Amino acid sequence: MSTHRYEAFLKTLETGSLTKAAAALGYTQSSISHMLNAMEKEWRLTLLIRDRSGIRLTSDGQRLLPYIRNMVQAHRELIDETANLRGLRSGLIRLATFTSAAVNWLPGLIQTFQQEHPGVDFELLHGHYTDIENWLDTGQADCGFQRLPVRSDFESRFLAQDRLLVILPENHPLAGEERFPIEALGDESFLLLEEGTVNEITEIFNLHGIHPKVRFTARDDYAIISMVESGLGISILPELVLNRTPYRVVQKELSIPAYRKLGICLKSSEHASPALRKFLEHVADYPSFRQAEATK
Repeated sequence: MSTHRYEAFLKTLETGSLTKAAAALGYTQSSISHMLNAMEKEWRLTLLIRDRSGIRLTSDGQRLLPYIRNMVQAHRELIDETANLRGLRSGLIRLATFTSAAVNWLPGLIQTFQQEHPGVDFELLHGHYTDIENWLDTGQADCGFQRLPVRSDFESRFLAQDRLLVILPENHPLAGEERFPIEALGDESFLLLEEGTVNEITEIFNLHGIHPKVRFTARDDYAIISMVESGLGISILPELVLNRTPYRVVQKELSIPAYRKLGICLKSSEHASPALRKFLEHVADYPSFRQAEATK
């Protein structure tokens, strides 16, 4: 059974564009359009509205979406299981990740994993905590790096504890202090990294009753660091983000140290594909994560 047109439907919905869906799947735009039209003609239903404002689901499309996702997922699991019976020669892992994990963890993890399983491919979805949770919930991602704790209906494994550091311009009056006074956070122009509806930075403010003077909000880590370098304010970022920064900023631990716990999570290991199960085992055995687990 071919699921190409169902995958085309999901990718068009995910990207919001026939052109982007075609590029992602290796088809022409006309091929994607033909597959979608054929599916609607066969079912005698309109599933997508395509106009100048973009692409969106009709009510019929909304009702059928979970079934289409389940069909594509079941087909992938079938392919993965047959590959497993042949020695895991192929497979696809859809991995959701945030920037700092993608930069610091993924190159080494994927490189060492593919040395043993060269036929397994990865599809990366890049976003913030809320994005990752949604992708896992809808089945768009098989697993994801995420801040812990996660929802009770998800499975997770602790990987690392990451310090949260204040970053300051080099000429800031407190740049010479050993630690940044936590009460001073409310006195400074603050640049807030948007990581979804709830994040560890706003939790620091709530925990200590601090009301920050948020001057800018941005979704990009490096945009925040650049603005701090330019003297527009201070910020708090995870140490994992700051590991490879080329910007000239001062990093300070808070007077009351703060951390985020990071892990890898999925909806259910019971339904995980053979490739995903092997990858989760590989992550658990990765040296830096084994060391973090031992010192947790």
